[in-house]
Amino acid sequence: MLGLPRSTEYGKRIPKQKFYDNLSISRDLKRVFVEQIATVYWSNKISADTLNVAAGEVVKEIEVFTIKLNQRSLDIRVLQQIDKQIPYHILFALEYEDRVQAWIGYKEPSLAGTNSFKVNSYYHTDWMPSADLTLRIAGLSMDAVYDGCVRQIAGERLGFKTADIEGTTESLKDAVERDLKRQQLIKEIAALESKIAKEKQFNKQVALNAELKRLSNDLSLLM
Repeated sequence: MLGLPRSTEYGKRIPKQKFYDNLSISRDLKRVFVEQIATVYWSNKISADTLNVAAGEVVKEIEVFTIKLNQRSLDIRVLQQIDKQIPYHILFALEYEDRVQAWIGYKEPSLAGTNSFKVNSYYHTDWMPSADLTLRIAGLSMDAVYDGCVRQIAGERLGFKTADIEGTTESLKDAVERDLKRQQLIKEIAALESKIAKEKQFNKQVALNAELKRLSNDLSLLM
């Protein structure tokens, strides 16, 4: 799976009930776990012990969970719930029939403490044949390995170029923050374009188009 080194293979099945039994989660989310997920496997453990890299200052391990689905999509709250429960960085491989999709959250230490993390954004690949979904492990530390994994899965959203994982000068944190601003601007532009299409008064159209031009200029600076 994902073309990861054999030294990282773990292959332990995790009962999906562990993610919702004895926890105060909503009935709706519990239903999602039951209906949308077939099985969960802890398929790989990427760490300094399983790779020839140094331990990271922030990233100690990357756990790879393979989730076999009963349908082609998964409610993102499932990933959020698992990320919330496990104090490590997690890479998710979703499987449905003969296709696979990788998901990963940009997870950084929470102000609440060193063992607590928060996820600011999730990134994912397209659905593709399992053999086509591979990750290149690069970097001298677990922090760098994680950086590369996020950039590869996010692709163009974080300005990733397949030719070079380590050649970027923009930090992962800055790239994620830039992407968040870009996604917000895209939403604002779409809403404004819809408003302009419905506006009948010419003077208001002029003002709205001026605002649209400003937002479009701001967006171009983030591309």
